[in-house]
Amino acid sequence: MSSTGQPELPPQLQNTAQKVDDVMKELNRMPFFMTQLDETDGEGGENLGLEALKALAYEGEPDEVATNFKNQGNDCYKGKQYKNAIEFYTKGLEMKCGVDALEASLYLNRAACNLELKNYRKCVNDCKLCLKIDPKNIKAYFRSCKAYFGMDRLDEAIEVAEYALALEPENTAIRSVLATAQQRKGQFKALADKKQREAQEKQMKQVILANAINLRHILVVKTPKPAALLGDAKLRLEDETDYGSQLIFPAMVVYPTTDEFDFIAEISELTTPAEMMEMVLNRPAAFFAEPQHQNFHPKKMEAYMETETGGLIRVGKKVAINNVLMADKPSVPLFDNSLRIYFVPKVDSVAWIATWDKEIALKKRL
Repeated sequence: MSSTGQPELPPQLQNTAQKVDDVMKELNRMPFFMTQLDETDGEGGENLGLEALKALAYEGEPDEVATNFKNQGNDCYKGKQYKNAIEFYTKGLEMKCGVDALEASLYLNRAACNLELKNYRKCVNDCKLCLKIDPKNIKAYFRSCKAYFGMDRLDEAIEVAEYALALEPENTAIRSVLATAQQRKGQFKALADKKQREAQEKQMKQVILANAINLRHILVVKTPKPAALLGDAKLRLEDETDYGSQLIFPAMVVYPTTDEFDFIAEISELTTPAEMMEMVLNRPAAFFAEPQHQNFHPKKMEAYMETETGGLIRVGKKVAINNVLMADKPSVPLFDNSLRIYFVPKVDSVAWIATWDKEIALKKRL
């Protein structure tokens, strides 16, 4: 060890007065000792040793050079270095050696690499180029079939496999990929058929629902800004295939005298206001002890609904909702696929009705 802390150089190198790092840099420019590519001579010029080594790769006849690149590509392929293998096979093809069997093999091997890398289109193209040279190359058919399968181009995969089997009927690999492609095609068809049936069923149910609403003469008003709670409001039939079954819809219960509301996710068209009051006013005693809620007992409440023209009607508490909705006059609509009903204490009803403004009610729908 030297006084500087650097390891001492071997005797034959001590006279150079170079540091270890300098020696290692010098060695790295020699192809045999390279640990990283250095294409310079250390002074800005070419690394002649490296250039000479590169030139060796292209020495010989074109077919010999192409064969050498193919062998290097094969070594990379065995080591699963597929991108490097592609480069070697491509260099071999660039030699344009004119030997059909060799060029077909280079295309075929490059196709194998592209298949492993899931470059399916490139794989198919390489297989086509191979088959131009060797139309009976079963491996090219097999790899193109696998590539088509990888792209879910199943009809083409099946067509290629069937053609290959016409050339070599007992090829088990081709038979296997054909069976897999046919099975996948069957699964896709079953899925497509299922989606089509579901779409048809959905359309049929929509038609049945529309007919059910029309037959009941029920009007549905859509507003530009429905309440957030009604974002997923669904008007449906209890039996979606029978327009005569009960209509089901949400209900927005409004208490206008206290500026409060309740939301009922689903009620039947046969539900009465009295039944709805029992649902929403089943509260603890503390609720009714509050001054604003002292008259919120079902027996002390009245029910009102808004008409198509913006007015109000009082609804009997024991009258089924569909009787109100189906009446020709006055026409009482559903709003945004839901029922809107006002519960008002009897003692406050006259004063509240006096504040109702039809024009304001209609503007709120715009």
